[in-house]
Amino acid sequence: MKYYLGAYAASPNHSGWDPILETAYYNELKALPNIKGLEHPFWGVLHQHDDNWFLANIDPKWNYVFTCIPGIMNALGQNPMFGIASDDEAGRQAALAFIQQACAAIGKLNTHLGRQAVTAIQIQTAPARHKAASSKTSLLASLQTMLSWNWHGARIVIEHCDAYIDSQTPSKGFLALSDELDVITQLNAALSKEQQLGMVINWGRSVFETRRVAGAVEHIQAAQAAGVLSGLMFSGVSDQDSEYGAWRDSHQPPRNSDLVVKGEPGSWMTEQAMHSCLAACNDAAGLPVLGAKIGIRPHSADIGQRMGYIRDTLAILDRYFLLS
Repeated sequence: MKYYLGAYAASPNHSGWDPILETAYYNELKALPNIKGLEHPFWGVLHQHDDNWFLANIDPKWNYVFTCIPGIMNALGQNPMFGIASDDEAGRQAALAFIQQACAAIGKLNTHLGRQAVTAIQIQTAPARHKAASSKTSLLASLQTMLSWNWHGARIVIEHCDAYIDSQTPSKGFLALSDELDVITQLNAALSKEQQLGMVINWGRSVFETRRVAGAVEHIQAAQAAGVLSGLMFSGVSDQDSEYGAWRDSHQPPRNSDLVVKGEPGSWMTEQAMHSCLAACNDAAGLPVLGAKIGIRPHSADIGQRMGYIRDTLAILDRYFLLS
């Protein structure tokens, strides 16, 4: 099996930009035998720092899943009304303009590689509901607009982030999973097979929302029951106040085990929890989007240490498929 890797979260360039350092990191990524490609962060342009560097350093065989969350969070820092689910029309249109830039970046990457290299684009249902009004109606209108664009073969999927819950401080605070699923299924009823919208579950964001490890399985089951489960990305979270922070969407690695030497002792994302999620999927190996995204602490960790965390995380996925 091969997986998508959210490699940007483990980059040694955690602040600033050193292309030599990033090149060394990418050379190590290209040597991994079990990644099919990258979960690629979209900030508004193809690469946050240098499109030409990115195109020169990627493996030409990799595939990609774009994620819009970095650019969305950056935009929300400047305009809390921003988002494809926003009831503020200016904020909704600003988000659509941003997503259209992502569409253009997908075209640029595919053109460079001479093939359809981008499998999907993950969009998120901003704005944060404790700061601005949002609704299924606004999300529906935005998706209808987006479906009219040429996506160069990439599938539109919603990545569920933690929904706003009154009793806890949110990380994202976006729409509820049930609202997202309602809109997706409503639109899919009238769409061709090629245009069908999907849902990706991020382990850490679902557990952050529910405050229970079982919450990730429940979200998988809900998306699957609706017939739209399209992906599963593993990213950890914890209630312990470590360098990663308590209840922060900081992409903690899995907990240490006999298999995981490079891990985080307080992480709620254990091998058993990850395997339970994979087992909850009707066809985990057939998911269009499957992989992991981990952050590394301390920030001073060298590339060798970072690769150790990545290899150990992917080894958990490998062991599941070897045993199943």
